[in-house]
Formats: sequence, structure tokens, C-alpha cells
Amino acid sequence: MVGSYPRPLWYRHQLLGRDLREAFKWQEHLQAWQDATTAVMQDQRSVGLDIVTDGQMHFDDYGGAIGSFTWFWYERIQGFNPGKQSDPMAAEEGGMSTSETENNLFQDWGGTTAVEKVSRGRPSRLVDMFQWASSVADRPLKVSLGAGPPNLTFHVDVRSPDSAYSSERELAEDLVPIFNAELKELVAAGAGYVQLEDLGGWLLTPDNPEGQWVIDVMNGWVDGVGGKLAWHCCLGTDYGNPAIEFLERLPVVIENMYRVNVEQLVLDFALREMKDVHALKNLPADKEVQAGVIDVRTLQIETEDHVVSRIHKLLEVVPPERLYLSTDCGMRVLPRIVAREKLGVLVRAARRVREEL
Repeated sequence: MVGSYPRPLWYRHQLLGRDLREAFKWQEHLQAWQDATTAVMQDQRSVGLDIVTDGQMHFDDYGGAIGSFTWFWYERIQGFNPGKQSDPMAAEEGGMSTSETENNLFQDWGGTTAVEKVSRGRPSRLVDMFQWASSVADRPLKVSLGAGPPNLTFHVDVRSPDSAYSSERELAEDLVPIFNAELKELVAAGAGYVQLEDLGGWLLTPDNPEGQWVIDVMNGWVDGVGGKLAWHCCLGTDYGNPAIEFLERLPVVIENMYRVNVEQLVLDFALREMKDVHALKNLPADKEVQAGVIDVRTLQIETEDHVVSRIHKLLEVVPPERLYLSTDCGMRVLPRIVAREKLGVLVRAARRVREEL
């Protein structure tokens, strides 16, 4: 699966910006986090996934459904205001909102400002979490690391009078050494497969030539890092709504993403019923794709036949030896039973296609 998984209903602890080692002084919190991580990895093992993740149990229950995806970093990187403010993407802030609904969704997520130049602040403890997860994994483990430098700029108001930055690009470039160091520490600790999660691909559309800086920033993030690196950019969903406007632009976006020095791209296709898999027809020989064949934005559990047909559409353009099968995006907002059953269908469909091949 891509990364996040539903929290067990009994796991109600929140980090609220604290250092993990500070929060884990309370034995109940430490044991609950360990048990929750073990439980969600067992869900993945029980259905037969070949590669597991830790489910990202460190994400708190913030606005935006998965708001900790960005807030985890705003609370730990020195320079950001950790208090929730208006989101600069909202219409009244001069952002990209085109409807009252979009405006409300952005404001639910919230925004922040960078009131001083950014630097490493509180430790992320990504290595601690990886080491625990790997100690209970009985198969390959993928580490999910997000958000990253481009994505973090989305909710930071650089137009604020107290902003230490005049542009999103300037902020992203200052975040690069922080995230490069985090990545190198993970790989040095033994993480052999790391997935970078960042929506910077949104800026690589043909109608936004100014967004090409994302490629340099992403390459700066991975500079000098070994191991297997993947880049997950969710290009199709927002609170369960498929962003169909990407359909025509997706080939250009993906062509631009190929310029980033990662081995694998992790992309969503199921929620658009594989209509744009043709965008992968020029997949470079040195790239793989981890393709979403499970729609995580619906409670409906796909049939095996349905998922098998999605896989066949991918195989028309991607060689099987360079194709990983996954969910479209994280599964955190789903009921746990739905998430587990969707993963079970994914495994059974993959086995059927392997037998066919």
C-alpha cells in the first residue's frame, strides 16, 4: 500500500508537536504506538502483501483528514509558526480556490507562516520509528517519508507581513538540506526502500512553466542518497473527489517527473478507472512504476475481476518486471475492515495475473 493506514479505534494518543521520545516517556503512549504499528503491519501480512509499511501511526488527527502529513513537519522544523492560521490556498487569501467548497476544505486544513529562516528543530525520530517497524517486520519494509520541500510550501503564506520568505521556491530550497539529511539518516540506519511523498508534481503542468523548480528541489532532496527511492505524488484526489482536470495534463506531468533521480514513481490510476495509463507509455528503461489499482476514496470494495482488469490495462504499457501494484494513496480515512479487505483483493488479483503471466 502507499503509506498510511487507519488507526486502530483504541489508539487515541496524539503527539501534538512533541518529540516522540518526550511523548513516549509515558509508557501507555509508547506501548499503544508500538501495538498499533504492530497491528497494522499484521493486517498487511495477514492478507499477503509482499512489502509492508508501518502505517504512519505518528500522524495526529488534525484537520484535512491527513493534516499531520504537513503539520508533523511544521511543528518540528524551526522557523514555522505551529499555530493554525488561514490557508494561503483559500480564495480570500488570494489562493487557488475556485469554489466555496474548495475554500472551506483548504481552511479546514489550515495554514502557517515561516517567521524565520528554516532549520532543523525538534528531531523527527524517523529512524526510531523505522527501527521499531523493521524489528517486527518479517518481509521487506517500505518507509514512507512525507510531506517534502515543495509540498510544505503549499500551506505557508509567503505574502504575510512577518514572512521570512518572499517566494515558495525560496522556502523549498532552504528545506532541501533538512530533508536530504533526514533521508540520508534513514538510509544509513538500514532503510533500503524509501518512498518520498510530495505533491510537487501538481506544479509540473504545461500551463505552469514557473513550476519547473520542483525538479531541482526534488533532485536536491535525493542528492547523494543510496538505496531504492520512490516518489509518490497523489495527482487525482482531494477529500475523495477525483481531480479530473489532470486527465489531459497527466502525460506532461509524468514526463517532467521522470527528470527526478528516483527509481520509481508512485501514481494513482484506479479512481479514474485507468483512463490515463497511456501516460506511462514512454516509461524510461531505468524507471519503475508503483501504480494504484485500488481506489481508496470509496467504501466500495472492488471485486477481484475488477482489479484484474485494471492490472491488465497497466500491462499494456508497462513491462511486468517494472510494475508494482499498490493502492492509489494512503488508506488512513477508511474504516479498518474496508482497508484490510481492499488490500486482500489487491493481493488475490495480483496472484491471478502472475499465474496468467
